[in-house]
Amino acid sequence: MSHRRVVITGTGLISALGTGTEKNWQAMIAGKSGISLVTRFDTKKIDTRIAGEVKDFEPETFIDRREVRRMDLYAQYAMAAASMAMEESGLPVGLDKPNGYAPERVGVIVGSGIGGISSLEEQHRKGLEKGFDRLSPFFIIQMIVNMAPGLISMRYNCKGPNWAPVSACATSAHAIGEAWKSIKLGETDAAIAGGAEAAITPLGLGGFSVMKALSTRNDDPAGASRPFDKERDGFVMGEGAGMLVLEEMEAAKKRGAKILAEVVGYGANSDAYHVTQPAPEGEGAARCMRLALASAGMRPDEVGYINAHGTSTPFNDANETKAIKAVFGDHVRKLAVSSTKSMTGHMLGAAGGAEGVVSALVLSRNILPPTINQTTPDPDCDLDYVPNQAREARVDAVMSNSFGFGGTNAVLLFKRF
Repeated sequence: MSHRRVVITGTGLISALGTGTEKNWQAMIAGKSGISLVTRFDTKKIDTRIAGEVKDFEPETFIDRREVRRMDLYAQYAMAAASMAMEESGLPVGLDKPNGYAPERVGVIVGSGIGGISSLEEQHRKGLEKGFDRLSPFFIIQMIVNMAPGLISMRYNCKGPNWAPVSACATSAHAIGEAWKSIKLGETDAAIAGGAEAAITPLGLGGFSVMKALSTRNDDPAGASRPFDKERDGFVMGEGAGMLVLEEMEAAKKRGAKILAEVVGYGANSDAYHVTQPAPEGEGAARCMRLALASAGMRPDEVGYINAHGTSTPFNDANETKAIKAVFGDHVRKLAVSSTKSMTGHMLGAAGGAEGVVSALVLSRNILPPTINQTTPDPDCDLDYVPNQAREARVDAVMSNSFGFGGTNAVLLFKRF
């Protein structure tokens, strides 16, 4: 592998905390929850009636009104977050621009766990009621998961690799990691990478609910997502998008880009154990963290903060804690760990992208976001989870963990630049 370095020059974030990176960050460091009762459909027959809906999103701010109607909500989130990241980065795509990148050298790797499920539900209902010859001609392109990177590539004339990883809740961490590898290896020079999700629908919420994966703390939505707390009873669905603009370091410096952080490591592996439960003792997660450290050439004691997968499920949080202890040894007592899912909910395929944005901000702002709803200590979860309040702290390296159903794992490492 060559020694090209990869830096972050743009971020875009949409979650239940709001639309925009800064809006999300300010809410996170204030310890606010974005979780509330579901408003989009009747939840009377679903055990869980809470989720992290995005409430302030106006797609026409980012997308032509005619195009909005042809795009599933997940793709709208993806396009909007990508446009935020591109605006912040100022990435010049085109050799006619000062220090511009060749379009063929700019990739778009943007995934989604479920893609256009709301379009699938709507068109299936329409087909049953009116006939399947009455479906929208846009149905397939609204639904398929690779349409988000396709649309982004068309807007910005990015002619490099254009694809969509699908790996459940590790999706967008895989997207960022694969974009990093592509730039590092010299296959591309820049990329838009991340993920988007909009699965708070009757099928999405109902499906996770019957799996008994979700919190049923319906009478306390803001207190429902409580990673690592003893009273946790399942995750809370969230939605939105998280996007990064990645560039080869020397090119970014040459054009005078503002560099937020550096991506230095990536691990990807499999538990090969169970469709939903993590491997005992967090064995797969621990291996993945070690892979990320090895790819960066870093020691565990160089990491100061972990943005945990931290879903608020009993199995995940205890096993992730064990995995962190196994990897970091004695350094674990100096390590800060928090889960921003306590505020955004679990954004599924968008989670790794959103948490990648948060990781870059931790390094550039010197503040650790909290894990809120820490009220009852769990003896099986005994790390420093930055409980309830943000903390000023300078750390030089951040790890971001993402683990998904099917035993798929992805870990990213970021460093101060």
